[in-house]
Amino acid sequence: MPKRYIKYIIIMLLSLGSLLYGLIDRSVNGTKKEASPGRSQSSLIRVDRVFDGDTVTVMTGGRSEKVRLIGIDAPEMAQKPWGRKSKQHLEDIIAASEGKVSIERDVVERDKYGRLLGYIRTSDSRLINEMMVRDGYAVLYTFPPNVKYVDVLTSAQREARDKKIGIWGRNGLRQEPSEYRKTHPRHY
Repeated sequence: MPKRYIKYIIIMLLSLGSLLYGLIDRSVNGTKKEASPGRSQSSLIRVDRVFDGDTVTVMTGGRSEKVRLIGIDAPEMAQKPWGRKSKQHLEDIIAASEGKVSIERDVVERDKYGRLLGYIRTSDSRLINEMMVRDGYAVLYTFPPNVKYVDVLTSAQREARDKKIGIWGRNGLRQEPSEYRKTHPRHY
């Protein structure tokens, strides 16, 4: 067999090996789009503080990090009484998980404010982002390419609306958080 064919065969084998390694690595690290429930990229970490219904602070890698929950938008604290109720519901979920969660990331890791973006799970692997929407304390709020669980969150919102739970109920939220922010801009 001529040397040039051997060279092509070696290149093809290396390319195939690299492709297989990439697929295996994505599967192990939970970055594929159809990630199985409960799969996360980190072990359980303690939540230090709940800021509101969609932002928490955790201690990871020896430093404090704000984490913004991907795919949801909770009422602003000034949207009374729902801002406080949403925050309290998130605090209750985390307390039931003994204050420990795991964080699963998507494509974009940080937002424009430098916060980590993540799907957070309870110690028994329930998706907190979904729970907040399904329980009527947050709305669906997606920013591609971070859409790993958009179908799950869409279904959760449909269920909460149909059942008129929380912000979708009789004395529910009058204005979605994104609309509220447009008419009540914060000054940094």
